[in-house]
Amino acid sequence: MNAVAKAAIKAAPTPLHVSTKMSKADMRSTLRLPNDRWKPLEVVFWLLPVAAYFLFPGYLVLISQIMIVGLFALSLDLILGYAGIVSLGHAAFFGLGAYTAGLLSVHGWSEPLSGLLAGAVVAGLFGFITSFLVVRGQDLTRLMVTLGIGLMLFEAANKAAFITGGVDGLSGMTGGKLLGLFEFDLNGKVAYCYSLATLFILFVALRRLVKSPFGLSLIGIREGGRRMPALGADVNRRLVTVFTVSAAIAGVAGALLAQTTQFVGLDMLGFPRSAELLIILVLGGTGRLYGALIGAAVFMLAQDYISGLDPAYWQFYIGLLLILIVLFARGGILGGLELIVQRLKPSYRKEQA
Repeated sequence: MNAVAKAAIKAAPTPLHVSTKMSKADMRSTLRLPNDRWKPLEVVFWLLPVAAYFLFPGYLVLISQIMIVGLFALSLDLILGYAGIVSLGHAAFFGLGAYTAGLLSVHGWSEPLSGLLAGAVVAGLFGFITSFLVVRGQDLTRLMVTLGIGLMLFEAANKAAFITGGVDGLSGMTGGKLLGLFEFDLNGKVAYCYSLATLFILFVALRRLVKSPFGLSLIGIREGGRRMPALGADVNRRLVTVFTVSAAIAGVAGALLAQTTQFVGLDMLGFPRSAELLIILVLGGTGRLYGALIGAAVFMLAQDYISGLDPAYWQFYIGLLLILIVLFARGGILGGLELIVQRLKPSYRKEQA
């Protein structure tokens, strides 16, 4: 065996099935897992809604809806921004969670947390079943499959008006006391705290997920899905798992909106809601959890403000904002801010030098 062959064998990566005596610290160093410590800006970000509770008591309902839409956007960002699955029917899981919580409430089960859990389970189960259809194709196929799933569920809910209320929506919901202690009030204070707590808990869970080896494997699938099996990764199993988790989180968001507004309409299942979700992610930035939250805040606040000024043509200005973001802020608002910070750092260091 010549010297070149010996060098090649020594340089070859260790097969996945070979056992190595590496400590957890060594493996973490080798895999280069992202640092999951909270940064000061993250702490400030989560203190903002706490401050808003006291500073803007007249806008608690609007901010609650922003947080719910932000949670919904997080669910799509998990599959789009990290796994590369584009969906045009994600509202199906949102609406399914909303109708689950709504129907439970109408039929006498109004305990909020169990309704939230039921919405997650039903939406997650439906997501698991449909995921086998979604993961089989590529981008265009996935678009059409997810769109078809959303349209089918929308029409099914419309036809089953005796259950869902049809175009009139599902009304007659009653909100039970949260944890048996806190009753939902007209000012939206309990709903605000409920929405914020749910969003924060699920955000922390997603944050840990995307920074874990599983989350890194999703990025690998997004960047080069055909090469991942060579590393021993079961691509389809990971995509099915993340799609199911995403559907369950969307179901939680839908159930949360149903419980806080005590109404469920067909629009929760409609294509426009799925399209709005994509716009939100483009505005905020995909592949960044905070991008989904920032995009939701910008979209909802712009919609509320512009529709008050021009109710007939507010979508024109939203479209204009979207075009400007796409052209001048690559990676969305959060991506643009990161780029500005990166450009300012060298100049700041030069001044210090």
